Amino acid sequence: MTRDNLLFAIIGILLGFIGGFLLASNISQREAAVRSGAATTQNLPADHPPVQGNQTGDGGQQMLASVQTAMKQARENPNDFDAQVAAAKLQYQIQRYDQAIEYLLAANKVKPTDWSVLAMLGVANLDAGHFDAAEKWYKAALQQKPGDMPTLDGLCAALLSLGKAKEAEEAINKLAKIDPTNQDLPQFRAKLGELKAKPK
Repeated sequence: MTRDNLLFAIIGILLGFIGGFLLASNISQREAAVRSGAATTQNLPADHPPVQGNQTGDGGQQMLASVQTAMKQARENPNDFDAQVAAAKLQYQIQRYDQAIEYLLAANKVKPTDWSVLAMLGVANLDAGHFDAAEKWYKAALQQKPGDMPTLDGLCAALLSLGKAKEAEEAINKLAKIDPTNQDLPQFRAKLGELKAKPK
């Protein structure tokens, strides 16, 4: 009885993953069509978060509608800081990092010293693999809040990805002082050791 229940649960999870993948693939294809000029009634297609990946029907439609509404508001109101940030967060949530960065840059133009946007620009660029930009935005955020642990953590990751051993070591030492039990410290130190061991 227990084994049967477990089997059904595994099958359900697999079907959920497959359904989520097919939905994401379908939405990505619609986005490509929109960008190439083949506009449809759904001119702002979007995925929904992985947590809800196995939902269909009303749940998925509501998420899609909320994403579309946020994108529309942000585009129609380029000087609306909150609209830009809301659109950026939704794009980031569905792992469209470059699109999130566009909205965050628009928000940054409206409020250049807003710490949260500076930090989010660091995060989005790091996740997008734009390590130079991530370093720049993390440093800008740290000028506003020098001791912010998540921002310093992100800066360590960006510097290590760029191979900047000396700067990374300084950032790691600062992070260790602020949060000695930080779970990222062991991997940061291991990566730093690899960088230092490389022949120059």
